[in-house]
Amino acid sequence: MPFWKKDVPLSLIKNLKAIAMDVDGVLTDGGIIWDSAGRESKIFNAQDGLGISLAKTAGLHIIWITGRESSVVEKRAKELGVDLLIQGARGKSKALRQACETLALSPEEIAYIADDLNDFPAFSLVGLKIAVGNAAKEIKESADLLLEKEGGKGAVREAIEEILRKRGKYEEIIKLFLEKLEE
Repeated sequence: MPFWKKDVPLSLIKNLKAIAMDVDGVLTDGGIIWDSAGRESKIFNAQDGLGISLAKTAGLHIIWITGRESSVVEKRAKELGVDLLIQGARGKSKALRQACETLALSPEEIAYIADDLNDFPAFSLVGLKIAVGNAAKEIKESADLLLEKEGGKGAVREAIEEILRKRGKYEEIIKLFLEKLEE
């Protein structure tokens, strides 16, 4: 079960307009696989993908911010309809501000799912801070919501479901999502 460390105002959760996240260590288990030809591959969790679809059904923007550059990540982002992918982001707070400008959001309207220290500058700016189950100690200490699941193992889905439940919209969004599947 996810654990809310802090008493987060329901109004903040209801006013979220986007969920931003790191890629390696959040959407994946952090492993980077190279084959003998130098091609990179990653393992993404299908349940996280469905969670992202639920978030989009709920009208939330999805933002991926990663310090690496990867065609695999670009392909997965396109497949899931990610609203904004920022790769090669060494300064993630700068990338988050860029995302805010691009999508006309304030940092307080964003939830950020993080796992490690390089996320901390952006993590500290947002309205709702979420740590995957295997996040660095500093991320966990600063988080509002601690997830049970580890990065790459359904943590993103867990976070999205928890946000939708807190909003009182989980059942409604599931119904809408299932209806869209039948169209």
